[in-house]
Amino acid sequence: MALPNTHIGPEGITSLLAGKKKLFFAGIGGVSMNSLAAVSHLRGYEVAGYDRTLSEITRRLEKMGIAVYYEADEAHVYDADALIYTVAMPETNPEYAWAKAHGIPLISRADYLGWLMTGYRVRIGVSGTHGKSTTTGMLCRILTSAGVDPTVLNGAPLLETGTFDRIGGHDYFAFEACEYMDSFLDFQPTTAIVLNIELDHVDYFHSMDQLRGSFVKFTDLTGQDGLAVLNADDANCRMIRSECACRTVTFGRENPEADYSSANERTEGGYPSFDVVRAGKTLGHVTLKIPGEHNIANAVAAFAACAENGIDPGMIAEGLSLYEGIGRRMERVCGTSGGAAVYADYAHHPTEISVTLKGARAICRGRLRVVFQPHTFSRTAELFDGFVEGFANSGADEVILCDIYPARETNIYGVTSEGLAEAIAAKGTHASRAESFEAAAERMDRDAEADDLVIVMGAGDVIRVAEILRARNKKNSE
Repeated sequence: MALPNTHIGPEGITSLLAGKKKLFFAGIGGVSMNSLAAVSHLRGYEVAGYDRTLSEITRRLEKMGIAVYYEADEAHVYDADALIYTVAMPETNPEYAWAKAHGIPLISRADYLGWLMTGYRVRIGVSGTHGKSTTTGMLCRILTSAGVDPTVLNGAPLLETGTFDRIGGHDYFAFEACEYMDSFLDFQPTTAIVLNIELDHVDYFHSMDQLRGSFVKFTDLTGQDGLAVLNADDANCRMIRSECACRTVTFGRENPEADYSSANERTEGGYPSFDVVRAGKTLGHVTLKIPGEHNIANAVAAFAACAENGIDPGMIAEGLSLYEGIGRRMERVCGTSGGAAVYADYAHHPTEISVTLKGARAICRGRLRVVFQPHTFSRTAELFDGFVEGFANSGADEVILCDIYPARETNIYGVTSEGLAEAIAAKGTHASRAESFEAAAERMDRDAEADDLVIVMGAGDVIRVAEILRARNKKNSE
Protein backbone atom coordinates (compact mmCIF):
# COMPACT_ATOMS: atom_id res chain seq x y z
CA MET A 1 0.00 0.00 0.00
CA ALA A 2 1.31 3.45 -0.92
CA LEU A 3 2.41 5.87 1.78
CA PRO A 4 0.30 9.02 2.14
CA ASN A 5 1.29 12.37 0.72
CA THR A 6 2.04 15.05 3.26
CA HIS A 7 0.43 18.44 2.73
CA ILE A 8 2.69 20.71 4.74
CA GLY A 9 2.83 23.35 2.01
CA PRO A 10 5.58 25.82 1.06
CA GLU A 11 5.28 28.05 4.10
CA GLY A 12 5.28 25.09 6.46
CA ILE A 13 8.29 23.47 4.79
CA THR A 14 10.19 26.77 4.80
CA SER A 15 9.61 27.01 8.54
CA LEU A 16 10.41 23.35 9.10
CA LEU A 17 13.74 23.52 7.25
CA ALA A 18 14.84 26.89 8.65
CA GLY A 19 18.47 26.55 9.72
CA LYS A 20 18.57 22.86 8.78
CA LYS A 21 20.88 21.38 6.18
CA LYS A 22 20.89 17.56 6.26
CA LEU A 23 18.28 16.00 3.97
CA PHE A 24 17.79 12.28 3.38
CA PHE A 25 15.93 11.06 0.28
CA ALA A 26 14.29 7.63 0.63
CA GLY A 27 14.01 6.33 -2.93
CA ILE A 28 16.64 8.74 -4.25
CA GLY A 29 17.02 6.88 -7.56
CA GLY A 30 13.41 7.52 -8.56
CA VAL A 31 12.45 9.49 -11.66
CA SER A 32 11.55 12.68 -9.78
CA MET A 33 13.38 12.05 -6.52
CA ASN A 34 16.83 12.11 -8.11
CA SER A 35 16.16 15.52 -9.61
CA LEU A 36 14.96 16.91 -6.28
CA ALA A 37 18.09 15.56 -4.60
CA ALA A 38 20.32 17.13 -7.25
CA VAL A 39 18.65 20.54 -7.04
CA SER A 40 18.78 20.45 -3.23
CA HIS A 41 22.48 19.57 -3.33
CA LEU A 42 23.18 22.48 -5.66
CA ARG A 43 21.26 24.76 -3.30
CA GLY A 44 23.71 23.92 -0.56
CA TYR A 45 21.95 21.18 1.38
CA GLU A 46 23.88 18.17 2.63
CA VAL A 47 22.10 15.41 0.72
CA ALA A 48 22.18 11.63 1.11
CA GLY A 49 19.72 8.91 0.18
CA TYR A 50 18.79 5.27 -0.21
CA ASP A 51 17.79 3.30 -3.27
CA ARG A 52 17.66 -0.44 -3.65
CA THR A 53 19.19 -0.43 -7.13
CA LEU A 54 22.51 0.86 -8.45
CA SER A 55 21.79 2.69 -11.71
CA GLU A 56 23.09 5.38 -14.02
CA ILE A 57 20.87 7.78 -12.09
CA THR A 58 22.45 6.98 -8.73
CA ARG A 59 25.94 6.99 -10.25
CA ARG A 60 25.29 10.53 -11.46
CA LEU A 61 24.25 11.59 -7.96
CA GLU A 62 27.36 10.02 -6.47
CA LYS A 63 29.55 11.88 -8.96
CA MET A 64 27.92 15.10 -7.71
CA GLY A 65 29.11 14.24 -4.20
CA ILE A 66 25.83 12.85 -2.88
CA ALA A 67 26.08 9.77 -0.66
CA VAL A 68 23.82 6.95 -1.93
CA TYR A 69 23.23 3.77 0.09
CA TYR A 70 21.97 0.56 -1.48
CA GLU A 71 21.02 -1.20 1.74
CA ALA A 72 18.43 0.44 3.97
CA ASP A 73 19.59 1.11 7.53
CA GLU A 74 18.07 3.33 10.20
CA ALA A 75 21.57 4.59 11.05
CA HIS A 76 21.54 6.57 7.79
CA VAL A 77 19.01 9.02 9.25
CA TYR A 78 20.22 9.36 12.84
CA ASP A 79 21.48 12.89 12.13
CA ALA A 80 19.04 13.83 9.34
CA ASP A 81 17.08 17.07 9.68
CA ALA A 82 14.28 15.83 7.39
CA LEU A 83 13.41 12.78 5.31
CA ILE A 84 11.89 13.20 1.85
CA TYR A 85 10.20 10.05 0.60
CA THR A 86 8.39 8.67 -2.41
CA VAL A 87 4.91 7.34 -1.70
CA ALA A 88 5.94 4.07 -3.37
CA MET A 89 8.24 3.44 -0.40
CA PRO A 90 6.92 0.74 1.99
CA GLU A 91 6.14 1.87 5.53
CA THR A 92 8.52 -0.86 6.75
CA ASN A 93 11.54 0.86 5.19
CA PRO A 94 13.98 1.16 8.15
CA GLU A 95 14.91 4.78 7.46
CA TYR A 96 11.30 5.92 7.09
CA ALA A 97 10.16 3.91 10.12
CA TRP A 98 12.97 5.23 12.36
CA ALA A 99 12.43 8.83 11.25
CA LYS A 100 8.69 8.56 11.91
CA ALA A 101 9.22 7.00 15.34
CA HIS A 102 11.80 9.60 16.39
CA GLY A 103 10.12 12.76 15.21
CA ILE A 104 12.31 13.53 12.21
CA PRO A 105 10.16 15.62 9.84
CA LEU A 106 8.72 13.60 6.95
CA ILE A 107 7.96 15.28 3.62
CA SER A 108 6.47 13.48 0.61
CA ARG A 109 8.01 13.95 -2.82
CA ALA A 110 5.14 16.02 -4.22
CA ASP A 111 4.99 18.28 -1.16
CA TYR A 112 8.75 18.89 -1.34
CA LEU A 113 8.64 19.59 -5.07
CA GLY A 114 5.83 22.09 -4.51
CA TRP A 115 8.02 23.93 -2.02
CA LEU A 116 11.15 23.74 -4.16
CA MET A 117 9.50 25.27 -7.22
CA THR A 118 8.40 28.41 -5.37
CA GLY A 119 11.92 29.75 -5.86
CA TYR A 120 11.19 30.23 -9.57
CA ARG A 121 9.30 33.13 -11.17
CA VAL A 122 7.43 31.34 -14.01
CA ARG A 123 6.30 27.81 -13.17
CA ILE A 124 4.68 25.85 -16.00
CA GLY A 125 3.07 22.58 -14.91
CA VAL A 126 2.08 20.05 -17.57
CA SER A 127 -0.88 17.87 -16.62
CA GLY A 128 -3.22 15.54 -18.46
CA THR A 129 -3.84 11.85 -18.96
CA HIS A 130 -1.59 11.66 -22.02
CA GLY A 131 1.40 13.55 -23.41
CA LYS A 132 2.83 15.12 -20.23
CA SER A 133 6.44 14.01 -20.63
CA THR A 134 6.56 14.84 -24.34
CA THR A 135 5.12 18.32 -23.81
CA THR A 136 7.48 18.98 -20.88
CA GLY A 137 10.35 17.96 -23.15
CA MET A 138 9.08 20.40 -25.77
CA LEU A 139 9.00 23.19 -23.18
CA CYS A 140 12.60 22.39 -22.28
CA ARG A 141 13.75 22.68 -25.88
CA ILE A 142 11.77 25.89 -26.48
CA LEU A 143 12.99 27.64 -23.34
CA THR A 144 16.58 26.48 -23.84
CA SER A 145 16.58 27.65 -27.46
CA ALA A 146 15.11 30.98 -26.36
CA GLY A 147 18.07 31.47 -24.03
CA VAL A 148 16.16 31.78 -20.75
CA ASP A 149 18.13 28.96 -19.04
CA PRO A 150 15.17 26.99 -17.65
CA THR A 151 15.10 24.42 -14.89
CA VAL A 152 13.07 21.40 -16.02
CA LEU A 153 11.92 18.28 -14.18
CA ASN A 154 10.46 15.59 -16.42
CA GLY A 155 9.05 12.10 -16.08
CA ALA A 156 11.25 10.76 -18.89
CA PRO A 157 14.90 11.31 -19.86
CA LEU A 158 15.55 14.45 -21.88
CA LEU A 159 17.61 13.46 -24.91
CA GLU A 160 19.49 16.76 -24.83
CA THR A 161 20.81 16.13 -21.30
CA GLY A 162 20.53 12.35 -20.90
CA THR A 163 18.85 12.94 -17.53
CA PHE A 164 15.36 13.51 -16.19
CA ASP A 165 16.11 17.14 -15.53
CA ARG A 166 17.83 20.26 -16.72
CA ILE A 167 19.05 22.42 -13.88
CA GLY A 168 19.32 26.05 -14.91
CA GLY A 169 18.35 29.49 -13.66
CA HIS A 170 15.53 30.70 -11.44
CA ASP A 171 13.26 32.45 -13.94
CA TYR A 172 11.54 29.57 -15.75
CA PHE A 173 10.63 26.22 -14.20
CA ALA A 174 8.81 23.57 -16.27
CA PHE A 175 7.63 20.32 -14.73
CA GLU A 176 5.48 17.28 -15.31
CA ALA A 177 2.44 17.22 -13.02
CA CYS A 178 1.00 13.73 -12.50
CA GLU A 179 -2.55 13.49 -11.20
CA TYR A 180 -2.19 10.07 -9.53
CA MET A 181 -3.34 10.23 -5.88
CA ASP A 182 -3.79 13.98 -6.45
CA SER A 183 -0.04 14.49 -6.13
CA PHE A 184 -0.23 17.50 -8.44
CA LEU A 185 -2.35 19.37 -5.89
CA ASP A 186 0.80 19.96 -3.81
CA PHE A 187 2.45 21.88 -6.66
CA GLN A 188 2.59 25.65 -7.17
CA PRO A 189 2.22 26.39 -10.91
CA THR A 190 1.75 29.88 -12.29
CA THR A 191 0.65 28.31 -15.60
CA ALA A 192 -1.25 25.01 -15.66
CA ILE A 193 -1.42 23.10 -18.94
CA VAL A 194 -4.20 20.49 -19.17
CA LEU A 195 -3.57 18.40 -22.29
CA ASN A 196 -6.58 16.10 -21.95
CA ILE A 197 -8.70 14.41 -19.29
CA GLU A 198 -9.55 10.72 -19.63
CA LEU A 199 -10.27 8.12 -16.97
CA ASP A 200 -7.11 6.40 -15.75
CA HIS A 201 -5.57 5.37 -12.42
CA VAL A 202 -8.85 3.65 -11.68
CA ASP A 203 -7.56 2.39 -8.34
CA TYR A 204 -7.74 6.01 -7.15
CA PHE A 205 -10.13 7.85 -9.48
CA HIS A 206 -13.54 6.17 -9.40
CA SER A 207 -15.51 8.58 -11.56
CA MET A 208 -15.05 11.30 -14.15
CA ASP A 209 -16.57 13.82 -11.74
CA GLN A 210 -13.80 13.09 -9.23
CA LEU A 211 -11.14 13.30 -11.94
CA ARG A 212 -12.42 16.56 -13.45
CA GLY A 213 -12.65 18.05 -9.98
CA SER A 214 -8.98 17.32 -9.36
CA PHE A 215 -7.96 19.06 -12.58
CA VAL A 216 -10.03 22.13 -11.64
CA LYS A 217 -8.22 22.25 -8.31
CA PHE A 218 -4.89 21.98 -10.14
CA THR A 219 -5.66 24.97 -12.37
CA ASP A 220 -6.84 26.95 -9.34
CA LEU A 221 -3.40 26.58 -7.77
CA THR A 222 -2.19 29.22 -10.24
CA GLY A 223 -4.26 31.85 -8.40
CA GLN A 224 -6.40 34.63 -9.81
CA ASP A 225 -3.42 36.05 -11.69
CA GLY A 226 -2.48 32.63 -13.04
CA LEU A 227 -3.21 30.90 -16.33
CA ALA A 228 -4.71 27.61 -17.44
CA VAL A 229 -3.96 26.35 -20.97
CA LEU A 230 -6.79 23.97 -21.90
CA ASN A 231 -7.43 21.62 -24.83
CA ALA A 232 -10.41 22.94 -26.80
CA ASP A 233 -10.73 19.60 -28.61
CA ASP A 234 -11.21 17.67 -25.36
CA ALA A 235 -14.78 17.56 -24.01
CA ASN A 236 -13.68 17.27 -20.39
CA CYS A 237 -11.31 20.22 -20.71
CA ARG A 238 -14.17 22.27 -22.15
CA MET A 239 -16.35 21.23 -19.22
CA ILE A 240 -13.91 22.45 -16.58
CA ARG A 241 -13.11 25.79 -18.25
CA SER A 242 -16.05 27.61 -16.67
CA GLU A 243 -15.00 26.31 -13.25
CA CYS A 244 -11.43 27.60 -13.42
CA ALA A 245 -10.81 30.59 -11.16
CA CYS A 246 -7.81 31.75 -13.18
CA ARG A 247 -7.51 33.18 -16.68
CA THR A 248 -7.79 30.56 -19.43
CA VAL A 249 -6.62 30.19 -23.02
CA THR A 250 -7.31 27.21 -25.25
CA PHE A 251 -5.43 25.28 -27.90
CA GLY A 252 -6.52 22.72 -30.45
CA ARG A 253 -6.44 21.22 -33.90
CA GLU A 254 -10.15 20.80 -34.63
CA ASN A 255 -12.16 23.29 -32.59
CA PRO A 256 -12.47 26.58 -34.50
CA GLU A 257 -12.93 28.46 -31.22
CA ALA A 258 -9.47 27.52 -29.93
CA ASP A 259 -7.29 30.54 -29.12
CA TYR A 260 -4.14 28.83 -30.44
CA SER A 261 -4.61 26.34 -33.25
CA SER A 262 -2.73 24.42 -35.91
CA ALA A 263 -3.29 25.10 -39.59
CA ASN A 264 -1.96 23.84 -42.92
CA GLU A 265 -1.05 20.48 -41.40
CA ARG A 266 1.04 18.18 -43.55
CA THR A 267 2.75 14.88 -42.91
CA GLU A 268 5.83 13.71 -44.77
CA GLY A 269 7.13 10.24 -44.00
CA GLY A 270 5.08 10.22 -40.80
CA TYR A 271 6.54 13.51 -39.50
CA PRO A 272 4.13 16.47 -39.19
CA SER A 273 4.55 20.10 -40.10
CA PHE A 274 2.04 22.89 -39.44
CA ASP A 275 1.48 26.57 -38.74
CA VAL A 276 0.42 27.90 -35.34
CA VAL A 277 -2.31 30.50 -35.58
CA ARG A 278 -3.81 32.93 -33.06
CA ALA A 279 -6.74 35.20 -33.89
CA GLY A 280 -6.22 34.57 -37.60
CA LYS A 281 -2.53 35.51 -37.47
CA THR A 282 0.16 32.94 -38.21
CA LEU A 283 2.72 33.03 -35.39
CA GLY A 284 5.16 30.45 -36.72
CA HIS A 285 5.75 27.31 -38.75
CA VAL A 286 6.84 24.07 -37.09
CA THR A 287 8.29 20.88 -38.57
CA LEU A 288 8.53 18.15 -35.93
CA LYS A 289 11.31 15.59 -35.79
CA ILE A 290 9.10 13.11 -33.92
CA PRO A 291 6.37 11.07 -35.64
CA GLY A 292 2.66 11.09 -34.93
CA GLU A 293 -0.07 13.62 -35.63
CA HIS A 294 -1.05 13.58 -31.95
CA ASN A 295 2.16 15.45 -31.21
CA ILE A 296 0.79 18.47 -33.06
CA ALA A 297 -1.60 19.10 -30.17
CA ASN A 298 1.22 18.73 -27.64
CA ALA A 299 3.31 21.21 -29.61
CA VAL A 300 0.51 23.78 -29.86
CA ALA A 301 -0.07 23.48 -26.10
CA ALA A 302 3.62 24.15 -25.43
CA PHE A 303 3.56 27.02 -27.94
CA ALA A 304 0.58 28.63 -26.20
CA ALA A 305 2.08 28.35 -22.71
CA CYS A 306 5.39 29.86 -23.80
CA ALA A 307 3.82 32.65 -25.85
CA GLU A 308 1.59 33.62 -22.94
CA ASN A 309 4.70 33.80 -20.74
CA GLY A 310 6.63 36.20 -22.91
CA ILE A 311 8.66 33.97 -25.23
CA ASP A 312 8.98 35.25 -28.81
CA PRO A 313 6.80 33.17 -31.20
CA GLY A 314 9.61 32.81 -33.71
CA MET A 315 11.88 31.35 -31.03
CA ILE A 316 9.10 29.00 -29.94
CA ALA A 317 8.66 27.66 -33.47
CA GLU A 318 12.41 27.25 -33.84
CA GLY A 319 12.66 25.38 -30.54
CA LEU A 320 9.83 23.01 -31.42
CA SER A 321 11.42 22.28 -34.79
CA LEU A 322 14.67 21.37 -33.00
CA TYR A 323 13.00 19.08 -30.47
CA GLU A 324 14.11 15.46 -30.97
CA GLY A 325 12.05 13.68 -28.35
CA ILE A 326 12.56 12.06 -24.96
CA GLY A 327 13.41 8.62 -23.69
CA ARG A 328 10.86 5.82 -24.23
CA ARG A 329 8.57 7.96 -26.39
CA MET A 330 9.06 6.39 -29.84
CA GLU A 331 12.76 6.35 -29.07
CA ARG A 332 14.85 4.31 -31.48
CA VAL A 333 17.06 2.15 -29.28
CA CYS A 334 18.59 -0.59 -31.42
CA GLY A 335 18.03 -3.03 -34.26
CA THR A 336 17.38 -6.75 -34.66
CA SER A 337 19.73 -9.23 -36.31
CA GLY A 338 17.55 -9.00 -39.41
CA GLY A 339 17.89 -5.23 -39.56
CA ALA A 340 14.49 -4.18 -38.18
CA ALA A 341 14.41 -0.93 -36.19
CA VAL A 342 13.51 -1.31 -32.51
CA TYR A 343 11.76 1.53 -30.70
CA ALA A 344 10.84 1.92 -27.03
CA ASP A 345 7.62 3.59 -25.99
CA TYR A 346 5.91 4.23 -22.65
CA ALA A 347 2.29 4.00 -23.87
CA HIS A 348 0.14 2.05 -21.40
CA HIS A 349 -3.39 3.41 -21.88
CA PRO A 350 -5.63 2.44 -24.84
CA THR A 351 -5.70 5.99 -26.21
CA GLU A 352 -1.91 6.29 -26.04
CA ILE A 353 -1.50 2.92 -27.72
CA SER A 354 -3.83 3.88 -30.57
CA VAL A 355 -2.17 7.19 -31.42
CA THR A 356 1.36 5.87 -30.96
CA LEU A 357 0.79 2.89 -33.24
CA LYS A 358 -0.91 5.12 -35.81
CA GLY A 359 2.24 7.25 -35.88
CA ALA A 360 4.44 4.15 -36.05
CA ARG A 361 2.41 2.74 -38.92
CA ALA A 362 3.08 5.93 -40.88
CA ILE A 363 6.87 5.50 -40.71
CA CYS A 364 6.92 1.71 -41.03
CA ARG A 365 7.72 0.27 -44.46
CA GLY A 366 7.21 -3.37 -43.52
CA ARG A 367 5.39 -5.19 -40.73
CA LEU A 368 4.58 -3.42 -37.48
CA ARG A 369 5.39 -5.69 -34.55
CA VAL A 370 4.59 -4.83 -30.92
CA VAL A 371 5.77 -6.23 -27.60
CA PHE A 372 3.41 -4.87 -24.93
CA GLN A 373 3.31 -5.23 -21.17
CA PRO A 374 0.02 -4.16 -19.53
CA HIS A 375 0.55 -1.95 -16.49
CA THR A 376 -1.41 -2.77 -13.30
CA PHE A 377 -4.25 -5.25 -12.94
CA SER A 378 -6.84 -2.56 -12.18
CA ARG A 379 -6.14 -0.60 -15.37
CA THR A 380 -6.07 -3.76 -17.51
CA ALA A 381 -9.39 -4.95 -16.09
CA GLU A 382 -11.20 -1.61 -16.15
CA LEU A 383 -10.01 -0.66 -19.65
CA PHE A 384 -9.89 -4.20 -21.06
CA ASP A 385 -12.21 -3.54 -24.02
CA GLY A 386 -10.27 -0.38 -24.84
CA PHE A 387 -7.01 -2.33 -25.01
CA VAL A 388 -8.62 -4.92 -27.28
CA GLU A 389 -10.02 -2.32 -29.67
CA GLY A 390 -6.85 -0.23 -29.51
CA PHE A 391 -4.66 -3.08 -30.71
CA ALA A 392 -7.21 -4.59 -33.08
CA ASN A 393 -7.62 -1.28 -34.93
CA SER A 394 -4.00 -0.14 -34.71
CA GLY A 395 -2.62 -1.56 -37.92
CA ALA A 396 -0.18 -3.73 -35.96
CA ASP A 397 0.66 -6.98 -37.71
CA GLU A 398 1.71 -8.81 -34.56
CA VAL A 399 1.22 -8.18 -30.85
CA ILE A 400 3.14 -10.10 -28.19
CA LEU A 401 1.82 -9.68 -24.64
CA CYS A 402 4.13 -9.98 -21.65
CA ASP A 403 2.73 -10.65 -18.20
CA ILE A 404 1.00 -7.74 -16.47
CA TYR A 405 3.27 -5.45 -14.45
CA PRO A 406 1.65 -5.44 -10.98
CA ALA A 407 3.24 -2.26 -9.57
CA ARG A 408 1.50 -1.77 -6.24
CA GLU A 409 -1.34 -4.27 -6.80
CA THR A 410 -2.39 -7.89 -6.42
CA ASN A 411 -4.54 -9.55 -9.04
CA ILE A 412 -8.00 -9.53 -7.47
CA TYR A 413 -9.54 -9.05 -10.91
CA GLY A 414 -8.67 -12.35 -12.57
CA VAL A 415 -7.29 -10.54 -15.60
CA THR A 416 -4.31 -11.98 -17.52
CA SER A 417 -2.18 -11.13 -20.52
CA GLU A 418 -3.12 -14.47 -22.04
CA GLY A 419 -6.80 -13.52 -21.86
CA LEU A 420 -6.06 -10.13 -23.39
CA ALA A 421 -4.10 -11.76 -26.23
CA GLU A 422 -6.99 -14.12 -26.95
CA ALA A 423 -9.45 -11.24 -27.10
CA ILE A 424 -7.23 -9.26 -29.48
CA ALA A 425 -6.72 -12.34 -31.67
CA ALA A 426 -10.48 -12.84 -31.81
CA LYS A 427 -10.69 -9.43 -33.52
CA GLY A 428 -8.36 -10.60 -36.29
CA THR A 429 -4.96 -9.28 -35.14
CA HIS A 430 -2.23 -11.85 -34.56
CA ALA A 431 -1.65 -11.77 -30.80
CA SER A 432 -0.10 -14.15 -28.29
CA ARG A 433 1.52 -14.24 -24.85
CA ALA A 434 5.26 -14.59 -24.29
CA GLU A 435 6.40 -16.60 -21.30
CA SER A 436 9.27 -14.22 -20.55
CA PHE A 437 11.06 -11.12 -21.77
CA GLU A 438 13.77 -13.38 -23.16
CA ALA A 439 11.17 -15.32 -25.16
CA ALA A 440 9.65 -12.12 -26.54
CA ALA A 441 13.06 -10.82 -27.57
CA GLU A 442 13.94 -14.13 -29.19
CA ARG A 443 10.78 -14.13 -31.28
CA MET A 444 11.29 -10.56 -32.45
CA ASP A 445 14.94 -11.15 -33.27
CA ARG A 446 14.08 -14.30 -35.18
CA ASP A 447 11.05 -13.04 -37.13
CA ALA A 448 11.51 -9.28 -37.72
CA GLU A 449 12.89 -8.38 -41.14
CA ALA A 450 14.75 -5.36 -42.49
CA ASP A 451 11.78 -3.11 -43.23
CA ASP A 452 9.84 -4.09 -40.11
CA LEU A 453 9.41 -1.83 -37.11
CA VAL A 454 9.41 -3.29 -33.59
CA ILE A 455 7.94 -1.33 -30.67
CA VAL A 456 8.64 -2.41 -27.10
CA MET A 457 5.76 -0.74 -25.31
CA GLY A 458 4.59 -0.25 -21.74
CA ALA A 459 5.23 1.59 -18.48
CA GLY A 460 6.70 -1.30 -16.49
CA ASP A 461 9.96 -3.16 -16.95
CA VAL A 462 9.23 -4.34 -20.49
CA ILE A 463 12.16 -2.14 -21.57
CA ARG A 464 14.25 -5.20 -20.72
CA VAL A 465 13.12 -6.72 -24.04
CA ALA A 466 14.80 -3.85 -25.86
CA GLU A 467 17.87 -4.19 -23.65
CA ILE A 468 18.14 -7.89 -24.52
CA LEU A 469 17.85 -7.09 -28.22
CA ARG A 470 20.43 -4.33 -27.94
CA ALA A 471 22.91 -6.61 -26.18
CA ARG A 472 22.44 -9.27 -28.83
CA ASN A 473 22.72 -6.93 -31.77
CA LYS A 474 25.16 -4.16 -30.93
CA LYS A 475 26.06 -3.71 -34.57
CA ASN A 476 22.48 -2.55 -35.30
CA SER A 477 22.21 -0.22 -32.29
CA GLU A 478 23.52 2.92 -33.98
